Amino acid sequence: MSDNVNTMDFESIRPYNDSEVKEAIARLCSVPYFHRIIAFLFPNVPAEAILAKLAQVETVDQFQSAFILPFLNGLEKKTTKGITISGTENVVPGQSYLFMTNHRDIILDSAFLNYKLYDSNFKTTEIGIGDNLLIYEWITDLVKLNKSFVVKRNLPVRQMMEASSTLSAYMRHSIADCNKNLWISHREGRTKDGNDRTQASVLKMLNLSGGDDIVKAFAELHILPVAISYEYDPTDYLKAYQYQLKRDNPSYKKSQQDDLDHMNMGLQGQKGRVHFALGKPITEADLQPLSGLNKNQFMNALCEMIDKQIHANFKLWPGNYVAYDILNNTTEMSANYTAEEKEAYIAYVDEHMSHLPECDTEYVRNMIYTMFANPVVNKKNLQ
Repeated sequence: MSDNVNTMDFESIRPYNDSEVKEAIARLCSVPYFHRIIAFLFPNVPAEAILAKLAQVETVDQFQSAFILPFLNGLEKKTTKGITISGTENVVPGQSYLFMTNHRDIILDSAFLNYKLYDSNFKTTEIGIGDNLLIYEWITDLVKLNKSFVVKRNLPVRQMMEASSTLSAYMRHSIADCNKNLWISHREGRTKDGNDRTQASVLKMLNLSGGDDIVKAFAELHILPVAISYEYDPTDYLKAYQYQLKRDNPSYKKSQQDDLDHMNMGLQGQKGRVHFALGKPITEADLQPLSGLNKNQFMNALCEMIDKQIHANFKLWPGNYVAYDILNNTTEMSANYTAEEKEAYIAYVDEHMSHLPECDTEYVRNMIYTMFANPVVNKKNLQ
């Protein structure tokens, strides 16, 4: 790690430290909307009991164990048919990693990963979160209490370069010098069509703090690709409808309210079975064969290396196979689902479509099928 990290200002992006916990919790508890969140998160517990418990919290780890983890345990029971994890043998206790995942849900991708890491007796991760989601001050308090660091977006070019350099240095410092685990999506924003592809721009950001030896720079980050597979996506029809809105109006941009709606639906909606597959950390030996490439070629090759693990480890559910066959008018994947499972998946899509206002029904339905079918296509392309 270079010495210039000591001159960098991480104050605006770092999570809260233990000395800031009491004040942040006091601010949170003074917000009426936070009381509504408590009622949703813990419907069977009096709000006064939760607030009293929070008042006793003094550290970030205590906040996670007293508030976040019990909530996620309840959410698993209420909105999923079980969350599973594989590949924990690839994680060495005490080693730090950059968990880089595909991205489907604004909040739960990283939250459920931390929940399962905690269950498996590993360190939880610090979470990269876009500042576009920090709509209210209480949201900032909540996520920074939950080990989130801020990814600044939509800045003028010069400021964006400075923000990216600071973010890169913070992440490298946290992993290499502070032995922390970090989570970041492999792309900016969620994958809305189910075609999980790592963006080279994310890797270029990481390399801003890397120095001249690109192989050693990326080896130092211990990138660990993770495939997240939801059986159902509570926001699939919202994502599909956004595709139509963008098609009909190329200048369309989603609003802050859209982000809030997606967060709420992602939290409350049924997700079926959920699986996290931890891949193998990308080592210096893995990267060495790329050393002769120019920088752009190196980034593209590393993207492909990450994608191969995510595509190979993605757990396909019956609905993925059904969507593929419907979209391609084939029975090629029919051995992977029953007639009952096909009927259930079609009924699921019908039910989601019923929540939309008037729309291009065929287009939106096919977009939902596409987002479920693309993981099948990606896995087939590995063969």
